[in-house]
Amino acid sequence: MSKTTTGTDLPPAPDDVDTEAGPEADADSAAERLSTAPVESDGPTGIGVLGWARWMWRQLTSMRVALILLFLLSLAAIPGSLIPQNGQGSQNAMKVVSWKAQHTTLAPVYEKLQLFDVYSSVWFSAIYILLFVSLAGCIVPRTWQFVGVLRARPPAAPSNLTRMPVYAAWRTDADADAVNAAAHRLLRKRGFRAHLSGGSVAAEKGYLREVGNLAFHLSLFALLGGFAWASLASGTAGKLMVEGEGYSNTITQLDDFSGTRFYTTDDLDPFYLKLDSFTARFQSTGAQVGAARQFTANVEYSAGSDPTQTKTAKIEVNHPLEIGGSKIYLIGHGFAPVVTVRNGKGEVVYQGATPFLPQDANQTSTGVVKVSDYGIGPDGKKTQLGFSGSFLPTAPDSFAGTGPISLFPDDAAPMLVLNVYAGDLGNNSGRPQNIYQLDTKNMTQLQQDDKPAAARLKPGQVWELPSGYGTLTFDGYKRFASFNVSHRPGNEIALAGGVLAILGLIGSLFLQRRRIWVRAVALPGGGTQVELAGLARSESAKIAEELAELAVDLQDDAPAADEPDESDATVEPDDTVEPDETDDPEAPSAPSDPTPADQNSKE
Repeated sequence: MSKTTTGTDLPPAPDDVDTEAGPEADADSAAERLSTAPVESDGPTGIGVLGWARWMWRQLTSMRVALILLFLLSLAAIPGSLIPQNGQGSQNAMKVVSWKAQHTTLAPVYEKLQLFDVYSSVWFSAIYILLFVSLAGCIVPRTWQFVGVLRARPPAAPSNLTRMPVYAAWRTDADADAVNAAAHRLLRKRGFRAHLSGGSVAAEKGYLREVGNLAFHLSLFALLGGFAWASLASGTAGKLMVEGEGYSNTITQLDDFSGTRFYTTDDLDPFYLKLDSFTARFQSTGAQVGAARQFTANVEYSAGSDPTQTKTAKIEVNHPLEIGGSKIYLIGHGFAPVVTVRNGKGEVVYQGATPFLPQDANQTSTGVVKVSDYGIGPDGKKTQLGFSGSFLPTAPDSFAGTGPISLFPDDAAPMLVLNVYAGDLGNNSGRPQNIYQLDTKNMTQLQQDDKPAAARLKPGQVWELPSGYGTLTFDGYKRFASFNVSHRPGNEIALAGGVLAILGLIGSLFLQRRRIWVRAVALPGGGTQVELAGLARSESAKIAEELAELAVDLQDDAPAADEPDESDATVEPDDTVEPDETDDPEAPSAPSDPTPADQNSKE
């Protein structure tokens, strides 16, 4: 027997302890030795670096964090739909410039936050990369576990089948082994994965439910993968063409180009595209006057380096033309007034169609005509001319109170309204210029009758420029169309992921995992006791229906027999039974079967 040390029977104090400190010091020392509190030390404490890494990994791969990241990804995409983005065509680039000019205070803040490049920003990339890792950490072990379940046999029948939610039993004269074999055959015929062993049959069905769950998670993985691949290997370009013009898909002939790490100007698909004509149709009567009804670009194109092998096609809204790995979308249209400018000597110094950009739904369009090669002006000095104004497809009779606006988007009453400037256009300054805007910093607006010179021209009319600068003739107009040339290799992956997500969700919602056990046991007095039990992973009446159908089918091999009549068994009055301890009504009864139900059946 070990000796117990108490507070009054302590080991002697060490030599370095002051024994003269009194009883209070001895009590404190004893309390310290008897305390169960952890001893403070200067050594490392906690779970360590490996423990923290394991904890962070478990948190990242949890369903809660995955849902949070998915919500953050959808939340982070909102600014990309509200704020104009760079790298999405020339029109969006112009919208970005216009937005910055209108919001001079917010623009620098948005630049630092990368809100003009949301989908390629650091914070957006971090969210979907973390979501990518989270899904991978969830799918891989879950798939491995599911493969193990598929390779394993269905769980054996519990010892007490009456505890199952669905149960049926009857007595038959058929052989027990024959009944078990028939049940095994019928379950396999119904698509169950069945196993016959130990005088019972264990069957399981509904594994496609877990396949649906995994497919849904894999679809999110595919969507993220397609998005990531598209952001790394996609590119967009913009091109505006007037009717009759064409271009080769090279960087020198594109209006703008936005590439990525794995898609540069060297990867552009070689083709030639020409706009033959453009058709626009609008509703002219009824409550929806001016509503668009048709936009069609009739084009000629040739794929590859041989321009002689041309084909014709139509490009409509949401119906792009696909050439090689690029899709050409119709994204805009408008009018291009055709003007001829002559100098004071009557020489043609400019002639051509100039696109004017629409500003509203009625195609009120603004633009400029730059005459860089005007030559010597009336004052004997080299000069340049610039015209700015509006093109109105359907001009009103008067601009009073409204200004130059169009009343209808189609060309019912076209008119060209212009102002004229003379001076230096700034083309040789080396600074980039917007071809749709006129820089009047070094130019002077010409005057006529002590007023700014202006003209309202209908097709065919001529404007005599003031101060002997010549004439401008409004020859007519053509239509133009703007196209977006898109190369996005991840679209097919994203589409496959979306379809897989729907199929997986259907499988996980409508399929049910369920188990059925059948046990046929020979009775001592002859005959066979047949028991059927079922268990579904979720509350459903389908397991009861399947068990009933199985019982009916099993009647062919194990027909139910009449139960023995126990009324004939009587007890003689003289027979005396010695009382047993179990006959005492107050005695507790022993459990009929202490064996618990199959633990694997509770999922």
